[in-house]
Amino acid sequence: MTTTIHLPPHRLNAASQRLRDDVRGFLDGELEAGTFVPRCDAWMSVADPAFSRRLGARGWIGMTLPSAYGGHDRSPLERFVVTEELLAAGAPVAAHWIADRQMAPSILRHGSQAQRERYLPAIARGECYFAIGMSEPDAGSDLASVRTRARQVEGGWEITGTKVWTTGAHFAHAIVVLARTDGSPADRHSGLSQFIVDLPAPGVEIRPIRTIDGEHHFNEVVFDAAVVAEDSLLGERGAGWRQVTAELAHERSGPERYMSTVPLLRAWAAQLRGQGGGAATERELGRLTARAWTLRQMSLSVAAALAEGRPPEIAAALVKDLGSRFEGDVVETVRRLEGIEPRKNGPGLEGLLAEAILHSPAFTLRGGSNEILRSVVARGLGVR
Repeated sequence: MTTTIHLPPHRLNAASQRLRDDVRGFLDGELEAGTFVPRCDAWMSVADPAFSRRLGARGWIGMTLPSAYGGHDRSPLERFVVTEELLAAGAPVAAHWIADRQMAPSILRHGSQAQRERYLPAIARGECYFAIGMSEPDAGSDLASVRTRARQVEGGWEITGTKVWTTGAHFAHAIVVLARTDGSPADRHSGLSQFIVDLPAPGVEIRPIRTIDGEHHFNEVVFDAAVVAEDSLLGERGAGWRQVTAELAHERSGPERYMSTVPLLRAWAAQLRGQGGGAATERELGRLTARAWTLRQMSLSVAAALAEGRPPEIAAALVKDLGSRFEGDVVETVRRLEGIEPRKNGPGLEGLLAEAILHSPAFTLRGGSNEILRSVVARGLGVR
């Protein structure tokens, strides 16, 4: 029996528009002061702890957390407004992004009282950053085949294994590790658990992975019989797969999944507005704008589902699949039609295009490869 993915349209209210105006005013001030320049893929690759703290002071991190844990009791829709404006501006938000996007909701939902009190207020202040230890060598997006193991020892857990593509582990204060506590890799989804490991830690080595642009965003993290406290377990033993699946709805559906190259699109549109580009070029810009608007409506629908407590995992996978392909199409369209020479760290469109080109190979891989996501959607629709 097949089913459908329900993505009802959602419109933001007047209060959300006022919030948007506040964020735009703040960003205009930051740009005028020269605290940052717009960057493509900034949510993944441009970390500025001072900027994150300024956002935290304005209540724009940890927005959906309860005030009892330092949050602001706001809705996922209000958070959507803030993140959308930050991404459109190409602001340097990578330091706090993972902690705010998925680890804060996960710790709130699954963490112990001590974990909530320890991590959530610091996340909301923009002062505590997280990395995620999911992917492993030779496993790719197949999280169920992880080989990292955690075994109980006197006074805690001993973790052994290797994680790769761990964004920001070199500056993170903690990493959430998916490890097998019971059974074998053949058991797939059962027997997996999550652990919060503070960084740096004995027995944990963080090795940089340099990307094609020569920069250091990713890491290989090696756990060599690293012993962590007994209360490092996040949630239930053996419930790691269920917990991770819930996290991925936050990771895959947000506006960052289609807005990584929006700073490039905006710069191109501004140039065409000033210089003109001909009917064919304007049609291409129109097509990209229409696709961006459609993806925005899809992502907004997922945010509304989260606000209502409905599980949006399948819709989130669809947003990420379509959104990451859109990001790459923006790069290829600008490169094809503008005929300029991309120049890393160059001014304006040259620099943004160079940055987007260098980052684009990862768009369809991170957060789960598009092939894996399509299998998630197919299973959800009952066609596989």
